[in-house]
Amino acid sequence: MPAIVSSVIENSIAEELEIAEGDELLSIDGQKLVDMIDYNFYCKSEFLTVEIKKKNGEIEEIELEKDYDEDLGIVFESAVFDKIKPCLNKCIFCFVDQQPKGLRDTLYVKDDDYRLSFLQGTYITLTNLTDKDKERIARMHLGPFYVSVHTTNPELRVQMLKNPNAANIMKELNWFKENEIPFHAQIVLCPGINDDKELDRTLKDLTSLGDNLLSVAIVPVGITQFREGDILKEVTPEIALNTIEIASKYNKVCCSDEFFLLAKKPIPNTDYYGNFSQLDDGVGSIRALLDDFYQYELPNKITKPLKLVFATSYAGLDAIKEVSSSLNKIANLETDVIPVKSNYWGKNITVAGLITSEDLINTIKDIECDYVIVPGIMLKPYSDMFLDGKTLTEVKKLTQKDFIVINNQYSLKELIDFIDNYTT
Repeated sequence: MPAIVSSVIENSIAEELEIAEGDELLSIDGQKLVDMIDYNFYCKSEFLTVEIKKKNGEIEEIELEKDYDEDLGIVFESAVFDKIKPCLNKCIFCFVDQQPKGLRDTLYVKDDDYRLSFLQGTYITLTNLTDKDKERIARMHLGPFYVSVHTTNPELRVQMLKNPNAANIMKELNWFKENEIPFHAQIVLCPGINDDKELDRTLKDLTSLGDNLLSVAIVPVGITQFREGDILKEVTPEIALNTIEIASKYNKVCCSDEFFLLAKKPIPNTDYYGNFSQLDDGVGSIRALLDDFYQYELPNKITKPLKLVFATSYAGLDAIKEVSSSLNKIANLETDVIPVKSNYWGKNITVAGLITSEDLINTIKDIECDYVIVPGIMLKPYSDMFLDGKTLTEVKKLTQKDFIVINNQYSLKELIDFIDNYTT
């Protein structure tokens, strides 16, 4: 996968040099690049020689002068320019393996690439880390990484990941510690397998790693109706409460929002989540959204009647109801909240990021409102496509509804700005 230009940033060096979509970056100062790590490293210079292969096949060599830390302004199609390191595990809880055919192609990709973990925050298991990888990580002092630990019990980890290399997790994490490489840890909790006493053991082992451990996120296993076999059990309210209690004994350890919802416990305050370092894993997303919402000063009245409906996941239902209640104090504004039932995945899947267009259509087709509010996480990044291939444009036609898409799932600023437009 070469370094293909996806776009260039406006008013950037790349735009000035007429680098365009479809061009290929061949080298910087004669150095071939394998990923964005190389690109960022070799760009840190005041004088560069950039070799570009134009879309028409012509090769240009460009000498340029810039500030030391100034970026060229190139956006690439991928963060890695060679092959992505694939996942070699067969995890018993793997969500990719629980998907049916017919979804977007990218949803079936299983990577386990330390570079994507560093660059984009994806989770890695460290089961395919080579000596060459370690040498580069230590030399460039990369980090932090996001590590799927699940358990530190060697035999149990081999069983859960179905990979003999999985047994070495504490050896690999101690190598991180020795080389001062920071990391975040993730535990997918599977009842009867790595919970209770096994969870306590794992947390003890992880917290022994000192300052290099930045945080631990515990998330419940996701089970879809497409899963075959019965080795996995869902997290019950009792298990959720027990998990919260075990986690509370350790610093830097947070349970995802779903545990508190299942246990019928209040979402913790801001201090519980530290710097919200694993938000994308659902750890603190509700608190982040509410904290953001309550910083805005809402108008007392809007100039004309407006009805908005939130189409939300069951996981976010209580938080959005709280938001709706506050918004309904604004004169002329009426809001309602409708949870989208996941008929596609099954009752155990309750997050917004997995809502399909068909489930959304079935939920909103008969409601009356001016706009339907949906979180952008329902859509493929930088597009309007749902998991099952339909676009938001198609959904609009099928439902005859107008939509407000909230692109930042942790902020309602776009909605507040939309409402403010009705005050003048």
